[in-house]
This record gives sequence, C-alpha cells and structure tokens, in this order.
Amino acid sequence: GLLSVIQRLKGSPEQEVRIVLLGLDNAGKTTLLKRLASEEVSTITPTQGFNIKSVHSHGFKLNVWDIGGQRSIRPYWRKYLGSTDLLIYVIDSADQKRFEETGQELAELTEDESLVGVPLLVFANKQDLVTAAPAAEIAEGLSLHTYRDREWQIQACSALSGEGVQDGMNWISSQIMNRKK
Repeated sequence: GLLSVIQRLKGSPEQEVRIVLLGLDNAGKTTLLKRLASEEVSTITPTQGFNIKSVHSHGFKLNVWDIGGQRSIRPYWRKYLGSTDLLIYVIDSADQKRFEETGQELAELTEDESLVGVPLLVFANKQDLVTAAPAAEIAEGLSLHTYRDREWQIQACSALSGEGVQDGMNWISSQIMNRKK
C-alpha cells in the first residue's frame, strides 16, 4: 500500500529487535543497560521488576528488557521471553561462589521453548576486578560448547568502564544481520 511506497522512498525503517537481559542479582545488568544507552553509571540501584530501554545501534532499534535477578523475581523471567530475538546473560565474573547457581539458571532458560534457536550473548562482567575469572574459564564452567541449537558468544567486559561492551554489541549486530538475510 501507500505506506510501504513511502517507506521505500524515505529508506527502510529502523528494524526493531527485542533483547532480554538476564542474570543473577548484582551481576551488572542495569549498569550494562545504562552503559549501552550512554547514561551515567555511577549510581545504580537493584532492579525491582524490570527496566526497558531502546538503544539505537548499527541501524537497529534494540528494545532491551532488563529484568531483576533476585531469586524471588526469577520465576517470572519466562513471562518476558516471548518474541525474543536475542538473549543477553550477564555474569559477575568475580562472584565465583555463585557460578553454579548462575549456570543452573542459564541452563534452565536456554531450555525454554520460547528461546529455541535464539542467539545468546554472555557478558562475563566485572573483568576490571582482580578476582574476576577469565571469560574462557566461565564458558567452560557453563558448558557453552555444548549449546548446539543456537549461536552463542561470551564476551569479557566491564560495564562500569565500558571495556568489551562494544565488542558484544558488534556481535549482536552481526547476529541480527545474519538472521534478517
């Protein structure tokens, strides 16, 4: 119709992509989201419920749902998974006592039928801390190499300094480009 002719004349509209951002409480999800939105990251409070931000990146409008990671909120994660184009899972690389717990949560998530084949980006956050485990070690501990039903990537980062965040976003845009072909 007329609308599609107008859209072709003015260039293609920005494609919208739905991203769900999950991880245990205190992993750095909201800091990461604020970093992506070029907002101040010095004062962050724990997310009660969820935050939604639209971030423009590589010609795409990324609608990012940051959902709280407290144990009481996690059962509700599944309610947000429908129509997800990409899953970002954030891990506190310095909180080694919780690696098993975060691994179990991720394994359960990736088995959800809403996420079948959905690309997964794991941000190994807080790499700026001395006690942070390297991304390769985290990938091994999470058995990411066994994920055969989806594209996945682990990216070392510090949401606080921004280091490694853009590399993760570049991977996301390459995934979106490949899926739209």
